[in-house]
Amino acid sequence: MSKFTENLFDFRTGWMALLTILSSAAMLAGALAFEYIGGLSPCVLCMYQRWVYVCAAAIGLVAWLLRKHPALARLFIALAGLSFFIESAVAAFHSGVEQQWWEGSSKCQGDAIDLSLSSEELMAQLLDKPVARCDQIPWDLFGISMAGYNMVIALALAVICLMALRKNTAS
Repeated sequence: MSKFTENLFDFRTGWMALLTILSSAAMLAGALAFEYIGGLSPCVLCMYQRWVYVCAAAIGLVAWLLRKHPALARLFIALAGLSFFIESAVAAFHSGVEQQWWEGSSKCQGDAIDLSLSSEELMAQLLDKPVARCDQIPWDLFGISMAGYNMVIALALAVICLMALRKNTAS
């Protein structure tokens, strides 16, 4: 094992926790850039995926704070790895909805419309926020949607966490 991976996977250095925090922050920044710079409104599944990264970053922060206690840091890196696996599963589900392999949840159809409003208030509600559907692909690169890339990246991060756990079990 190289010196780089030894330092990365040593929980006492805090590098693994920082990788968890920074990778989660980078994924969130990318999602926000697509929304606010690219003008792509997120659907409900996109929002669920963002929350999992927020949780992973928070877990990574706790692991970093506990880096002087390797057993506890290890536990939180395991939780971060689990959150990345969950993220990958949510993204895989989202990709399947986009490809029409299965249907999304009832919330995937956009926000509910309040029919008790006056016609002016109803029009304002409809124009206020664009409805993003989970079953439409707003952007892709080489035929892979954002949810597809998210699935691959989250799975890679989960595997890295698993590798760190295995390395620290062996030593």
